[in-house]
Amino acid sequence: MEAGYFLIDSGNIATLKALIAQRLKPGDVPFASDIRQNVPFYDVPALDLDDPALLAEWARVLRHGAGVICLGRAFPDTSPVDRATDVFRQIIAEERAAGAGKGDHFAAAGANDRIWNALQKHCLRDPEGFAAYYANPAIAAASRAWLGPHYQMTAQVNQVRPGGKAQRAHRDYHLGFQTAEVAASYPVHVHDLTAALTLQGAVAHCDMPIESGPTKLLPFSQRYAPGYIAFHQTGHGAFFEAHYIQLPLRKGDAIFFNPALFHAAGENRSDDIDRMANLLQVSSPFGRAMEAIDRDAMCRAVYPALRALPRDAAQAAIAATAEGYAFPTNLDTDPPLDGNAPETQADILRRAHAGGWPAQDLYTALDALAGRRTA
Repeated sequence: MEAGYFLIDSGNIATLKALIAQRLKPGDVPFASDIRQNVPFYDVPALDLDDPALLAEWARVLRHGAGVICLGRAFPDTSPVDRATDVFRQIIAEERAAGAGKGDHFAAAGANDRIWNALQKHCLRDPEGFAAYYANPAIAAASRAWLGPHYQMTAQVNQVRPGGKAQRAHRDYHLGFQTAEVAASYPVHVHDLTAALTLQGAVAHCDMPIESGPTKLLPFSQRYAPGYIAFHQTGHGAFFEAHYIQLPLRKGDAIFFNPALFHAAGENRSDDIDRMANLLQVSSPFGRAMEAIDRDAMCRAVYPALRALPRDAAQAAIAATAEGYAFPTNLDTDPPLDGNAPETQADILRRAHAGGWPAQDLYTALDALAGRRTA
């Protein structure tokens, strides 16, 4: 670390090894019915999901403990899961036939079936089934435990067919979707805070024995300070592969984990299991600006003035003008094909300035971006 920033080669596997050597004790998780490979297991029908002490325990585990909780029988009645599975399979078949759904995070395109924005597609196609599914009190309780009220739900379905390969070990959104170089440009305190902005979850839509490749997890790794840079390094990937754990799941079970936890979807070595999970990505309501800004209009208006500025001055003006973050977007039409994040308004404005584009070329590029993000 140098002057409040992690270096591009930050990371010490000995430190990570010491973290994951911890053992979760029953006294640490009194509401859990079992501890499985350092992961607390909760039998949802036996819990009072409105008990603040339970929610505090979950938050404590996610932040300071194993970093992951397993909720057995999150759907005691799995009929809403089955109904959603039928909808997801219809969408997968239609999008595959149309050539949609390309691009994926941490896995090669075509290695699985991915439904981007499954939340909206599910709701619009089957509102009654959607309502029954998301009326689930366990999903709501886990989301409140980490993010408080007014959280923002999103979801992406992932189906890995037999023979589907494992993902690379990674951390998740926000900083987990950046390159190591970009992550290193953020100060250390942002690395500390980013994990508090989202919660990762997965609902099992089928029984998931180990051979089907349920998510590989590295308990306690969310506490590894330089992890958003270090997971890109080969040595850390190899360490993960030597120490990860996997939990078999039953249809209707769910797991929730800190986005800073090292994890990866597993290889489906089964003969006949299409492993389907609804991946819930729940966001803090606080990750938004106070005012609604039409940045597209600002980019168009300011570009003639930008062209007269030297590079450094233009960069600062662009940062105040354009949307510099790729998300949220429509990942069907604006997929992360060349990395984990699509191009932004600011990227386009920087290219236009550097290349001396005519104004009309910039306007055309901004029109195309707007179309990709909202189509």
